Formats: sequence, C-alpha cells, structure tokens
Amino acid sequence: MFSLIVSFFTNLGQSPYHLVYALSHPSLWLDWTDKQALMRFIYYGGSHEFLFVMLMLLLILTGVGIWQRPIMWAMVRILEFIGNWIGRFFAYAGLLMVVQQVVIVALQRIFRVAEISVGPFGYTFTKDLSWYAEELKLYNALVVCLCCGYTFIQGGHVRVDIFYAKAAFRTKKIIDMMGSLLFMLPSMLMVWLFAWFFMWRHLIVPKPSASDTLDRLLLKARAVRWNVETIGFSPNGFDGYFLFKVLLVAFTGLVILQAIAFFFRSFLEFREGPDSEGRFADPDILGNQATEIPSS
Repeated sequence: MFSLIVSFFTNLGQSPYHLVYALSHPSLWLDWTDKQALMRFIYYGGSHEFLFVMLMLLLILTGVGIWQRPIMWAMVRILEFIGNWIGRFFAYAGLLMVVQQVVIVALQRIFRVAEISVGPFGYTFTKDLSWYAEELKLYNALVVCLCCGYTFIQGGHVRVDIFYAKAAFRTKKIIDMMGSLLFMLPSMLMVWLFAWFFMWRHLIVPKPSASDTLDRLLLKARAVRWNVETIGFSPNGFDGYFLFKVLLVAFTGLVILQAIAFFFRSFLEFREGPDSEGRFADPDILGNQATEIPSS
C-alpha cells in the first residue's frame, strides 16, 4: 500500500516535466512521417504518463476554480457549450439516416436501381445500394457516440432516483460530485484505454497492444505501415468500419469532458446554494415547454 501511494505521488510529481517536454518537442510524437513518432503518439495516448498529466491539469483547474469561482463557471460554460454544439450538430445524423433509408427503399423497390452515384464536386462516388444500406449503421453510431454527452447535459438519460429524489439540495450535489469522480471518470478512463488501442489495431500493422512498452513499440516502428480496415460484412457492403473505432474514442473523450463539467457544476451549486442551480444552462426547449432559465 505504501509503495502504491509513493508511486502515485511520484508519477504526479513527474507529470509537469512530461507535459513541458511533450509540448517543447512536438516532432517526437506529432511528426507521423517518422514512424517512431507515430508509435510514441500511440503509446502515450493510453499511457499512465498521459493519465497523470491529465490528472495534474484537472487538479490545477479545480484549485484555480475554488480560488476564483467565476473561472470555474467559465470552464463549465465552455465544456457544456462543446458538448451541446457537437450533440446538436450530429443529432441531424438521425434525420439523414431516415431520409437515406426512404431513398434506398424507393430506388430499390420502385425504380429497381442497383447503384447510387453522387458527384456534386466533379468526382463521382458510385456504390451499390447495399453499401448505402449498411452505411446507416454509421449514422446511428454518430448519434449514439457524439450525442451521449449532450444528452447527459440536457438530463435526458434514464435515472433511478429512489433515494436521490428525496435528498436535500446539498446532499444531491455531493452525490453528483461523487458520482462524477467515482463512477463516470473511472469507467470512461477504462473505456478509453480499451478504445484507444482497439482503434489503432485497425489502422496500422504490426498491431499495437496496451501491454506493449514504449521500447517494444519503437522496435515495431521499423515495420509499421498503415493498414486501415476496409473489410465489409458483404462483398458490396459498407467498408468504413474503422470509423466506428474512431467514434468510440471520440465518445469516451466527450463523456470525460462532461464528467469534469458535471463535477465543477455540482461543486459550484453546492457552494452557492439552490439559487445557482441551472445557472448558465442551455436546455433545449420544445413547443410549450419554455420555462424561465436563470442566467446568472
């Protein structure tokens, strides 16, 4: 137990050096024309060094926010704006999915068309109808992955409020803060670790692994090459399944950001009392559901 505590604070203490070194030597991990730089990027994206750098930044931002609450409110507004903007934009993928499904059925059943060609910019993109039919999965994945954080901000997820609903205001905020720190962040960090290497295993060969050390990945760099997954489930079906792996990483990152925003908002509302509940919130309003939202 003692060695675990020492290791934790050692890694946390080294995180400023790792951050400064990474920012001052971007070519070592961003210049992907160098195969070793690509492998460093892959390694550090799922490494404990990256985790402790993020933890250090979170602690610093939390400390600054406790000292100057307007700064923490600004962080809440920025993070929730990001989640809302991305979610509202990609929610239209649901509409696009429905429209495309109707077009596919009409072309296939009424006009007996086997292919669709799209060429608005001079380049004609021609695919079999089965390709467009399987592509509908991508639209569904866009909604699920990129609108999840947005739905959380809007309070749209199902909740079991057996105890929470009857709790006092500040008790609720303590539950919210603990839920963010003990459930949302740890679970999403585990998903990130899985999703990060899962994505890269479908983009390059030799395939990287979460158990690979940096030295081992640098050895693999000698033979590394891009091998983007383009195999479909049917001969003429959708062949961009690597995009689902990218979306899994994006989903995790967005939920992590909203977990941080939720923790900050819960802390601020706990400190400032019931009058601050919903401050700077940007809820979606439909029809006659308009309600007065506090803005300050």
